[in-house]
Amino acid sequence: MFRNVEELLAIAKEEGIAISEVMIRQEMKTREATRDEVFATMEQNLAVMEEAVEEGLQGVKSHSGLTGGDAVLIQKYMKEQTPLSGDLLLDAVSKAVATNEVNAAMGRICATPTAGSAGCVPGTLFAVKNRLNPTREDMLRYLFTSGAFGFVVANNASISGAAGGCQAEVGSAAGMASAAIVEMAGGTPEQSAEAMAITLKNMLGLICDPVAGLVEVPCVKRNAMGASQAMVSADLALAGVTSRIPCDEVIDAMFKVGQRMPSAFRETAEGGLAATPTGKALAKNIYGKE
Repeated sequence: MFRNVEELLAIAKEEGIAISEVMIRQEMKTREATRDEVFATMEQNLAVMEEAVEEGLQGVKSHSGLTGGDAVLIQKYMKEQTPLSGDLLLDAVSKAVATNEVNAAMGRICATPTAGSAGCVPGTLFAVKNRLNPTREDMLRYLFTSGAFGFVVANNASISGAAGGCQAEVGSAAGMASAAIVEMAGGTPEQSAEAMAITLKNMLGLICDPVAGLVEVPCVKRNAMGASQAMVSADLALAGVTSRIPCDEVIDAMFKVGQRMPSAFRETAEGGLAATPTGKALAKNIYGKE
């Protein structure tokens, strides 16, 4: 049983196994389940993610009218022009957006780690899939690796926007995704931890300010940025770039930042973009009152 990233890496090193394998064994132990049962549960999660991405790429609209259709626009742009940021990164962005547009349209998604941050992990997974050609088991291990880092954050900091701002939601999700990308690309457990640290420390202080109190604006586009950060951080780690601040200390810093963050910036829709003239006007239009 590991409690933090340091212990996670120690187990992986001592036993000569991947982070995904550490998480699989922990799940087997805590759930008192067989390996097949643990994999079967994660397969269900993966199937939901895949369906959400596919549905979003077909085009969906939220009931409020605030979000929808952007994933389609991004894919169209990729086909008709040459993206400045590259096809792989933008594909991850489009699939992250697709997932969160499905969430906003009241569709079924897999919270990773929350519904509001559900796009980063599947968005990057189904983008790098086209580059790395993983097996189905590799894809499931991607989710186990993500889960291992999410487990650490949830138990040592927060994955709740109401408790710690969007840094705790999209920040955590992006970090989880970056760690999983590294493992799938053949990186070491240590490099996965570096990717997580690099991602999360660059999202410290990110507030949660949903316009009209809905998980749409700016949430959908924040998943786009989270996915892009995950991709870049994974490349940095694979290149040998390290974080000067250890991963566990970055997670602790995020927790402390969240504790000191004013309530107006923690999912209350009382500050940030939600408090702008346009944000207030949109809320009034949706609810018919100030």
